[in-house]
Amino acid sequence: MQIDLSGRRAVVTGSTGGIGFAIARALAECGAAVVLNGRGEERTASAVARLREAVPGATAEGVSGDLGTAEGCAAFLGRAGEADILVNNLGIFAPKPFLEIDDAEWHRFLEVNLMSGVRLSRHYLPRMAKAGWGRIVFLSSESALNIPREMIHYGVTKTALLALSRGLAESVPASGVTVNAVLPGPTRSEGVAEFIDQLSGERHLAPEEAEKVFLAENRPTSLLGRLATVKEVANMVAYVCSPLASATTGAALRVDGGVVRTISP
Repeated sequence: MQIDLSGRRAVVTGSTGGIGFAIARALAECGAAVVLNGRGEERTASAVARLREAVPGATAEGVSGDLGTAEGCAAFLGRAGEADILVNNLGIFAPKPFLEIDDAEWHRFLEVNLMSGVRLSRHYLPRMAKAGWGRIVFLSSESALNIPREMIHYGVTKTALLALSRGLAESVPASGVTVNAVLPGPTRSEGVAEFIDQLSGERHLAPEEAEKVFLAENRPTSLLGRLATVKEVANMVAYVCSPLASATTGAALRVDGGVVRTISP
């Protein structure tokens, strides 16, 4: 089985590092032209350079912009061009007790994690349907199903992405366009490393030990027994974006290491 995305153009949001960059790299390795996105010009340009170095001959460009606002999304869409594949990866998270999360922070999480995907999908979905082929993928999380008490607002936005993904899939039946959500579990990325360090507090644990403690205390149902790698998540996304996954739509696909103790969603 070989994934071939030659001739396809992919937009991956929040792709200057972590899972997003791994997804952009995986799609480029499959032959897709890739548009990377970050908030700042310098970081975005650096990510494009790293991708071109990692995947010789890759067609990659960067479009920076803050997609956590309506104005930022509009400006991004004015520069990003057309896309056959849209990966809504952009997301923020931070541990915070529910009673300390004010309205402004709720709105910020909803704007970044949910509305960025709403706005970009609203732009690209009809174009894909008209062309008769397209892929939209939302990066949700196992936190959509196991709402984390340490960051309820994050879990709520990730649950909303499942509803959005399924609803969009329902809206374009028999169109050649698929819409799916991918649910990573705890994944070894820069942001998660900082998050785990925050949770470990003053214990000053080495990274490997901190990961073990995090899984034992916060995700004890993990069957994998370790954090996933960003490449393992990206592999699922690359498959879902490919012609090989043409019968997979409206799905919530877990790469959670068995953290969620249910047979479905």
